[in-house]
Amino acid sequence: MKKKLIIVVGTVLLATTPAHAIDAKYREKLERSGCTQMSEMQGCNINKTKAENAKAGFVTEAANQSPYAGNWVAVGPGGGIVGEIHIDNKEHVKVNGKAVDAKRSDGALVFTQGFITYTIQGDRSLKDEDHWYSSDAGTKGPIYAK
Repeated sequence: MKKKLIIVVGTVLLATTPAHAIDAKYREKLERSGCTQMSEMQGCNINKTKAENAKAGFVTEAANQSPYAGNWVAVGPGGGIVGEIHIDNKEHVKVNGKAVDAKRSDGALVFTQGFITYTIQGDRSLKDEDHWYSSDAGTKGPIYAK
């Protein structure tokens, strides 16, 4: 009796587990086309380019907006400004007016100027995850959107 109950409960749990990930090829098509899963349901064609879908009215500027784009300020432990950061839509980064190289890492944009490494998360629903760290002084602090 216990075996049957365990099998039934296990089967129910497996059957109700949602699929959280989308196929990698499908994700690539979405990125290339500029479509989202919602706009695809409205007619956005994932087999076309972003430019073709934009012409058809499915790709908006907001869809092309980088989650990192904007002006940011890195604040020190005492409340002073450590760095003023500007990131454009193509993810070109300037810290205190000087261009720096940036790369994506685990959903974040990471860039370094001198001894300071800045990390800005791409998922804007994550709060208090944008930060900087000085490997020289061993200090760290938050980064806020302006």
